[in-house]
Amino acid sequence: MAKISANYETIFIVNPTLTEENTAEVVAKFRTLIEANATIGKVDEWGKRRLAYAIEDLNEGYYVHVTFESKPDFPAELDRVYKITDGIMRSIIVCLD
Repeated sequence: MAKISANYETIFIVNPTLTEENTAEVVAKFRTLIEANATIGKVDEWGKRRLAYAIEDLNEGYYVHVTFESKPDFPAELDRVYKITDGIMRSIIVCLD
């Protein structure tokens, strides 16, 4: 039997060289995308943190953690949008179930 919905969490890292306004726009874009396709449980903006290793010669990133419940096909679409969005350095989506 196929899953109807599942719990997920995602963390994405925004480029710290963006202005505060542009960073807020990127976070709002993904919050809106997730709200349109899933039920958001919690959104934590961790802010700027040091990276474990340099990415594109940057040592910091702006971290955002989101938990949500959605149908199993949505995380693939979310990952696709992460990959084509300027300003996203890294992202990960994990199924909690």
